[in-house]
Amino acid sequence: MLLADIGDTPYNIILFVHILTMFVAFAPMFVNMFLDRQTRGDSSVRQAVFTGIAQRSMKIYGSMLILGGFLGFGVAGMSKSGEELVYSVSDSWLWPGVLIWVAMNGVLHGMIVPGEKAIGAGDDVGGKKAELGGQLMTVMFLVTLFLMVFKPGA
Repeated sequence: MLLADIGDTPYNIILFVHILTMFVAFAPMFVNMFLDRQTRGDSSVRQAVFTGIAQRSMKIYGSMLILGGFLGFGVAGMSKSGEELVYSVSDSWLWPGVLIWVAMNGVLHGMIVPGEKAIGAGDDVGGKKAELGGQLMTVMFLVTLFLMVFKPGA
């Protein structure tokens, strides 16, 4: 069921919350690389910092990534102009965005969080997984941002 035209208040609210949740989900991607560099050489501080990060990654960032993606479905599903649907699941830019979102969840939960836990446990070699995961997330974030802004093929 379509609830609102693009630009109407319900549509704008869902779009705003979608963007906000994604900001929260990707915040550590930008902050953690600095924390990683700043805590090298001080293992006790490093372990404490990354133990806290790992605990928040699942609760906050993972939840926001999942919620933000589902809100993205809401944004697309609510997108109408008059009686016509503006965005459709058949649009060539939407499906890659969905697939990348699923991959992002896999990278976050399968690479970044376990890597952060490894650093928190004192295993810097295991932390390479988090670093690689962060790099993958950055690339996927940029590709998704491109898709959402430019909507190629729409």
